[in-house]
Amino acid sequence: MARRPLPRILTDRAPLTRGRELARTAADGAGDIFHPLITLSRGLRRLAVSGGQRWRATPQDRRAPMCFLIGACVLVVALAPYGPLLGLLAVMGAAAWAGRDHVPAPTGPDEAEAARLRVLYEALVPYFAGDGDPEPLYTYGGDWTAAFDAYEFDDDGRIVRLRLLYPAYFTDGEAAARARIEQVLHAKSGRGREYRFDWDEEANTLTLAVLEALPTDIAAQRFVTAPGETVLGFTDPESVQRTLPVTDGETARDEPPVVWRTGPRSTAPHLLILGQPGSGTTTLLRSLALQALQHGDVLIIDGGGTGEFGALAGRGGVLGVESGPSGALATLAWAAQETERRLLTANRARQAGEPAPDDIRRPLWILADRPTALAHLAAAEGRDDPQRLLQVPLRHGRAAQVTVVVAEQFDSSDLLSEPVRAHTRARVVLGPATPDEVRAVLGAAPHTTPTPVVPPGRGYARLGAGPVLRLQVPATPDPYDEATGEAHRRAVLALLPERTVPAGEQPAGRPVRMTKTLTEPATGEEAPGRAAVEEPTQEAGPPSASATGPTGGAITVHGTVRAAGAEG
Repeated sequence: MARRPLPRILTDRAPLTRGRELARTAADGAGDIFHPLITLSRGLRRLAVSGGQRWRATPQDRRAPMCFLIGACVLVVALAPYGPLLGLLAVMGAAAWAGRDHVPAPTGPDEAEAARLRVLYEALVPYFAGDGDPEPLYTYGGDWTAAFDAYEFDDDGRIVRLRLLYPAYFTDGEAAARARIEQVLHAKSGRGREYRFDWDEEANTLTLAVLEALPTDIAAQRFVTAPGETVLGFTDPESVQRTLPVTDGETARDEPPVVWRTGPRSTAPHLLILGQPGSGTTTLLRSLALQALQHGDVLIIDGGGTGEFGALAGRGGVLGVESGPSGALATLAWAAQETERRLLTANRARQAGEPAPDDIRRPLWILADRPTALAHLAAAEGRDDPQRLLQVPLRHGRAAQVTVVVAEQFDSSDLLSEPVRAHTRARVVLGPATPDEVRAVLGAAPHTTPTPVVPPGRGYARLGAGPVLRLQVPATPDPYDEATGEAHRRAVLALLPERTVPAGEQPAGRPVRMTKTLTEPATGEEAPGRAAVEEPTQEAGPPSASATGPTGGAITVHGTVRAAGAEG
């Protein structure tokens, strides 16, 4: 007997599937339609439950006054114009607010984040575990939640902030022990970012935080600073307690600066800048020169001879731009004589009970870029080292309102003289450098890891005995360089003073004569010793220098200053 097939309705599952989808769609549509009613009913129920709990929690002797107050309120609402309608709307609004869906905030890390924290915990066990500890905080297979009490992750699941506890017997006072922990955390938390480590020895806690990149779009501009204050660059907001308004095109914002104070009350009156080629040392010198010209005079020694300071030649307040050994020696000899003259004039003014003359209160800046290159050329010509003439401005510059800034490359830093190393207590390191190199220059290691990509002008700064700060120098390129952008070119040209020597009248290679005359009294009485400064005059001949001593006569310096228009 042949087997009869089952009905098609029992074998074909397509109608059943379509029926489920239609039912699910209808249920979703009904849920969307009746969602307001569901919310209101849930809110009314929650309000009723809350009111019952409040009634049961009210003492017996206070229930009668409460009933009277509720009845009075209901009566006022009922008798007021549109009172019942407004009362109904208020109840519905309260019910809708109480009946809304409460989505609990996620607490704790997810699986991937917990796995990352566990890996980090296991990596720290060999360094924080102790053999004789009866209750070790770090053990293999231990609980990481007891060691990590605060943590944050970004959208990609990477750690952006972590605070961990470590045993009290860990040698957190040793730099080598700290460096090992920081290296492990840097490797396990993810490379390619810059981290900051804050050690709290008293509480036995270490905080790791990911630092944002410093802004590189700040161009040269007039910064809002007081006389005697110079902006080296910008740093992290938590490192300083001050901000300055800066402009970026048409927008303005506040940025935390690294302010260097010079003058008689400065603890670090002179600055040393070290970096790799192309790291921005010359850019920082140009930025300092533009800021110093607002209130003082500038003397520039260009040891590299690349013409990076050609835009400053012949400008008001720029006493000279020297790039040869003979001109540098003559100019620095004048600077040493001028420093001594200022000291003697100030001493005479104090003895006479008079204020210091204006000519010695105007700051004088000596900017030396790669002086060791000039020392090599001077030695080849049988001349003296120009760095030796910097000893007087470095030693007595703070009292004489003379500031010295020396910029050199790492490969020639061993050739710097001892006075330069001893008297430059403000230090800046630019470009890629290892923590040991930064420690050798600044005297302390930075609390941050090296950045993977180092833009020009990026580095570290330390002023005296202060902390090591991250630094980003404002973009101050050479405006006559063809590779300079138009926006940066205009920004630098807008800060340059007017020319005192027209470019067309000053031929290339002609020296400029600077003369300072000290007026000595004919009698033995002391005089304030004011200086008369003559206007620059042109004089033919090779660079030479003649000076009479700091006590009288004329101090004349001949140096080759090329006009900007004559430079290639």
